Amino acid sequence: MRTTVTLDNDVERLLRDLMHHSRQSFKSALNAALRAGLTNTRRTPKPRRFVVHARPLGLRAGIDPASLNSLADEVEVDTFLDASSRAGHA
Repeated sequence: MRTTVTLDNDVERLLRDLMHHSRQSFKSALNAALRAGLTNTRRTPKPRRFVVHARPLGLRAGIDPASLNSLADEVEVDTFLDASSRAGHA
């Protein structure tokens, strides 16, 4: 098919660079560029897999890491009770 196309300056520069580096004719370079763009043959890099590198917590024996929230709650309750008992005696 024959047609007339007006290229933007930056697109023309990219096409001329492709012609130069691939040693293709204008027609071949244009067809290759259009094929690549229209079929989306450019592959995006596959995202790297996220890996968690586990490290020991260094907890004492008998401390369950799954129950640390309840431990924090107990400490908070104890702190509140201490503070309220001091306020009652003052």
